[in-house]
Amino acid sequence: MRSVKQRDAVSWDPSRQHRFVTGDGTALHVETSGPADSELTLVLVHGWTQDHRTWDGVVSRLGDSVRTLRYDLRGHGGSAPAKPGTATIATLADDLAELIGDRVPNGPIVLAGHSMGGMTIMELSRRHPDLVARRVAGVAFVATSSGEMDRITLGLPGIAGSGAARFERRLAKLLAKNRRDALPLPLSVVRPGARLLVFGRRPQRADVDSVAEQLLCAHPASVAGFQDAISRHDCRVTLAALQGKPVIVLAGERDRLCPPPHAKVIADELPEAEFVRYPGAGHMLPQERAQEVSDRIAALVRRAARV
Repeated sequence: MRSVKQRDAVSWDPSRQHRFVTGDGTALHVETSGPADSELTLVLVHGWTQDHRTWDGVVSRLGDSVRTLRYDLRGHGGSAPAKPGTATIATLADDLAELIGDRVPNGPIVLAGHSMGGMTIMELSRRHPDLVARRVAGVAFVATSSGEMDRITLGLPGIAGSGAARFERRLAKLLAKNRRDALPLPLSVVRPGARLLVFGRRPQRADVDSVAEQLLCAHPASVAGFQDAISRHDCRVTLAALQGKPVIVLAGERDRLCPPPHAKVIADELPEAEFVRYPGAGHMLPQERAQEVSDRIAALVRRAARV
């Protein structure tokens, strides 16, 4: 576990917003927006194969109501690839802790994580409990899971479901051997799979294209490593660290990757959490239900600010 140094109070400096280098030398792309004098900061963490653009619809609807920080996880978007052995959720949690220490050294924080981003927040509570206890004033878990991801069947029954899971693992092994910086595929090839796998009913074409474009920007070998890390993810017991904090759990009824029962496990472990299910929606709630998600997060921020 990398140590996180506590820094002296510093002002919010927009000139530093586009690049952060972690303790192991990995450069991360960072974006900030909102009022510089806000006492509370909303930190948004995206999911597997995506990048900070996952939150575009949410951030645009939040406007200037809250200061936000979002970034690309290592191996995704504009960030550097994951170094060998670092494509793990534990490493992502350490990256998040370092980023908070550098860019948001003071004041309360609300964390919102989509998919693997939510898993990163759970791992943060395990690896950096003091940080979570002192600084985190609220958490939004969006289409995510606390474990048993190795049993996912992509919403298919019986043999088809187990076959889909095996295919996913084989694909990850092939990607792990890929030495390219990005997948050499046209958008037209990736779009149908993205539409089928991660969206619910009647998605917008622009949202499907955005998800596919983000996937094509991700580093293939890093993506493969994180797929294995997701299958090993088990943070149900660490959720207890969030007891007493404002928490919302959002799930799409047609989510094939992190189905509603996985969200229900999180809500059961945090009985005071607000649990919301969206009929017809799939995995990409920040796009499919951007207004509803932004409304829930804005309400969470307001609640956290009063705590």
